[in-house]
Amino acid sequence: MSLSLLLDLYELTMVAGYQRYGMLDQHAVFDLYFRHNPYHGGYAVFAGLEPALEYLEDLRFDPEDIAYLATLGLFDEEFLNFLREFQFRGTVTAAREGEIVFAGEPLLSVEGSLGEVQLVETALLNLINFQTLVATKAARIVGEATHGGQESEIVEFGARRAQGPDGALGATRAAYVGGVRSTSHLAAGRRMGIPVVGTQAHSWVMAFPSELEAFRAYAATFPDHCVLLVDTYDTLRSGVPNSITVARELSETGYALRGIRLDSGDLAYLSREARRLLDEAGFPDVKILASNELDEHIIESVRKEEGRIDVYGIGTRLVTAAGRAGGALNGVYKLVELDGLPRIKISSDRAKSTIPGCKKIWRVSRNGGNDRFEMDVLAGFAETPRPGDLVFDPSNPLRHTRIPRTAQIRDLRTVVMKHGDRTQPERPLEEIADYSRQRLSQLPDGCRRLLNPHMYRVTLSQSLNERRARMIEEIAPPAENDGPAGGKEL
Repeated sequence: MSLSLLLDLYELTMVAGYQRYGMLDQHAVFDLYFRHNPYHGGYAVFAGLEPALEYLEDLRFDPEDIAYLATLGLFDEEFLNFLREFQFRGTVTAAREGEIVFAGEPLLSVEGSLGEVQLVETALLNLINFQTLVATKAARIVGEATHGGQESEIVEFGARRAQGPDGALGATRAAYVGGVRSTSHLAAGRRMGIPVVGTQAHSWVMAFPSELEAFRAYAATFPDHCVLLVDTYDTLRSGVPNSITVARELSETGYALRGIRLDSGDLAYLSREARRLLDEAGFPDVKILASNELDEHIIESVRKEEGRIDVYGIGTRLVTAAGRAGGALNGVYKLVELDGLPRIKISSDRAKSTIPGCKKIWRVSRNGGNDRFEMDVLAGFAETPRPGDLVFDPSNPLRHTRIPRTAQIRDLRTVVMKHGDRTQPERPLEEIADYSRQRLSQLPDGCRRLLNPHMYRVTLSQSLNERRARMIEEIAPPAENDGPAGGKEL
């Protein structure tokens, strides 16, 4: 699918206007970031970078695109010629995909001519927002499934509930980045090399004269990969006993029943009872799978009630990123510098004001950067924060702290595209997922808590904080009754 017209119309009308007023080639920098951690949580998992870089590399407008845009009656031939010859030649600085990130931090900065960096806004937000949200949801689910030493697996099987075919592929990819290592989605398995798994639906059981005959038929067809759905009629009085009968028959022919699946009811209670029946029958290695509109909160509840589930199948609430304050990541794409001068947006909603100028994100940690994260520091591009420096919390101008004197500090982002070309090869998906898992383990205690998580500190350097405050003061309109509004344009 071509993404060339993955644009909001205003991207093109603005770029056409820049061309008319001779602004097209002004050097500009935009930051892409989100304003609030998703799900009222303590972190996010950065995902979607590789698809975003691929989009930038491939972006062209073909004759059919130009012909369609001409029918809108908005654009002159000079602008359409600009689009015919368009190729992204900008530079992208980004965190590594799979990195743990927080509200207010530029996940990536895009610099180049004003026209080109403005034009790619919608597509970048689409690719980064969705995959970052799903990857974060996946990490939350996996975190609950492995909490306290428990090692339950997660399988993603939400393709049928995803937002279209492209949404299904993107969701499966992002879920893998967030820690979900298998899927039922064959297209994703083929394209991305993700392991695929599956059982059967209730219709299989209902298609046979009896549940036991359905189980026997499936076992005969797939003796090496037999997982039986046991809740079509009655889980404990029919499904589990019939699965035990088939398990015995399989063992007599040299095979083993892999598992049973629960898809309804009180999962904690049913899994405990199913485990008891299986163990008493001599099948302690048969795994118990559970599905049915699950998410991290239900898994937390099942775990606290001592449920005995080995594998959770997560569909709808993972691929649609459902949940409290879920559904969409509030990512934005804002101009922060133009022709070498910082730009700022201020608003009556303080949360929507921006942090001006080119920046770096410095991650502060202990023990050579291999231990827990301490805080992040946003600083001007030419700054290098040092242990002992004073830093400020932008959410509370009166709150300040110092970087610990024993801390290690490293730049969180690198240049991943320069003049339209990647600076490094595409990272394998498994490598991205492994990196994310490692970085999640370095979060401070409490950041992964579902309710009232510890809020990680994202601070500003002293000079960046002073610049922001100065620019707000210079550009802000005067108070009521102080004369006409109209602060200096920055």
